[in-house]
Amino acid sequence: MKLIFFLFFSPFVFSCNSTQKAIGPKKTNVDYANTITAQDLKKHLYIYAGDEMEGRMTGTKGQHSAAEYIRDFYKSEGIASPPGTNDHFQNIPASFFQGRRDSQPSENVVAFIKGSEKPDEIVIISAHLDHIGTDKEGNVFNGADDDGSGTVSILEIAQAFQQAVKDGHPPKRSILFLHVTGEEIGLYGSRYYTENPLFPLANTVCDLNIDMIGRIDPDKKDNPNYLYLIGSNKLSQELQDVSTAMNNKYTKLDLDYKYDDPSDPNRFYYRSDHYNFAKNNVPIIFYFNGVHEDYHKMTDTPDKIEYDLMAKRAQLIFYTAWEIANREKKITADKL
Repeated sequence: MKLIFFLFFSPFVFSCNSTQKAIGPKKTNVDYANTITAQDLKKHLYIYAGDEMEGRMTGTKGQHSAAEYIRDFYKSEGIASPPGTNDHFQNIPASFFQGRRDSQPSENVVAFIKGSEKPDEIVIISAHLDHIGTDKEGNVFNGADDDGSGTVSILEIAQAFQQAVKDGHPPKRSILFLHVTGEEIGLYGSRYYTENPLFPLANTVCDLNIDMIGRIDPDKKDNPNYLYLIGSNKLSQELQDVSTAMNNKYTKLDLDYKYDDPSDPNRFYYRSDHYNFAKNNVPIIFYFNGVHEDYHKMTDTPDKIEYDLMAKRAQLIFYTAWEIANREKKITADKL
């Protein structure tokens, strides 16, 4: 009688297995999105874009330290290293960085949550982990926005998905969290991945690429509740439709597609890691806040990041990834 009485009045339910393990009330994607907070993003970024990382130039001690920081986070969260990697590292030999003086080995950092129903279909969330290092005087280019903001946002997104796994709600499709090296010197890390994929590119549903989401474009000072999306319907109108629906339902950012204009001189579509996926017919979205006065300068520091806005942008990416990973129908490349 005591057990029946407790079950009736308790907000918790018990599983029917022999351990009688308690689990809480079923959570929703909103609960997990809300674990992506400005406070946590700030905590990570002050470390990741700190002087100790020495600007994270590809192949340097600082870049390797940054990769280790990412790896240690995934290990602490219990997020697996995918097959074909060495303790979350996809090692890249120095010889791959053709034409670079003093090329050194580097690594992509990868973590993997296996899908519960469609494990062979892979959703990739990517950002580049490197930056441009130091100058001759030893001054550090911290790269807080470029691309510390994307890097730590993925950490928070991954943690949200992993919490869902712990609560018994794993995604139906698999998710690969991909931190690529060598972006600043020529998109090398993403090219290495697409030429040596851990999972077949034919099974890759999409790449959601995050490169600079922590600042405000000077042209947007009067409307900071925005995010530039680039390439979201280049290969798949369906992908853009899902993105729009998630924003309309949850985050209500002003999604700006101005850089999709083929005549735009910036050519941003070709300038970040999503492009190596798009070249291989993988639908992509590039999330971007635009350039600002501190772009590629020593003044791109963590104290200038808009953390509340950054959290909201990261939540949009989480909601989009959640929907793509859990919907019945796979996103398709419908504009090939």
